[in-house]
Amino acid sequence: MTSYTMPSDWPTDERAARAVQDELRARVVLDETGPQPGTGHVTGVDVAYDDERDVVAAAVVVLDAATLDVVEESTAVGTVAFPYVPGLLAFREIPTVLAALAGLRADPGLVVCDGYGIAHPRRFGLASHLGVLTGLATMGVAKNPFTFTYEDPAAARGSAAPLLDGAEEVGRALRTREGVKPVFVSVGHRVGLANACEHTLRLTPRFRLPESTRRADALCRSALREACAGHRVERSNDGRVSI
Repeated sequence: MTSYTMPSDWPTDERAARAVQDELRARVVLDETGPQPGTGHVTGVDVAYDDERDVVAAAVVVLDAATLDVVEESTAVGTVAFPYVPGLLAFREIPTVLAALAGLRADPGLVVCDGYGIAHPRRFGLASHLGVLTGLATMGVAKNPFTFTYEDPAAARGSAAPLLDGAEEVGRALRTREGVKPVFVSVGHRVGLANACEHTLRLTPRFRLPESTRRADALCRSALREACAGHRVERSNDGRVSI
């Protein structure tokens, strides 16, 4: 587990963060299909918080896309980078996620975020933001539809329905388990929506949520407990966390 230093130019208020979104959103690539499902690596990303100590832990878990075996894991811990503002959650999480990604030796391949890509009010959720900053193919698989609407997909696994903002399709509601509530898939960067849904189905052989998300969730919670248990967390003036 590593700690990190906050970038000196990281936005600290809502106005600055929205300006960054406006600048980076134009760089999202939506005309690439992305990696072939079942090939290469798929990397899950997730984040956990300790609000009392203002600490955040990020985990990235690289899986073999064919077998879903773990190839490599990395975690990072730091201070929460930004206040809670709906639509700007990426600014709370990305510095820690980037630090965790930097700890990998393996190629991440396709990165799957527990959240949204372009299924976002400003079309620039965590998956899109992370993809633009890293150049990696990224997608989001969320547990709920955020502010968007959809018709309930058919009960069979693999059934899908458009996730809509008015008449615009921003993602898909995808049934990964028969008769179980769907997940909500959106592209982030350098991957197509149909391909993202195929990846999601390959990542959900037994459970509603992708194995990439399930493993990253467990790892970031463990890293947060390890970082905070029995220790005092301190911040220096430059934003570095000491534990």
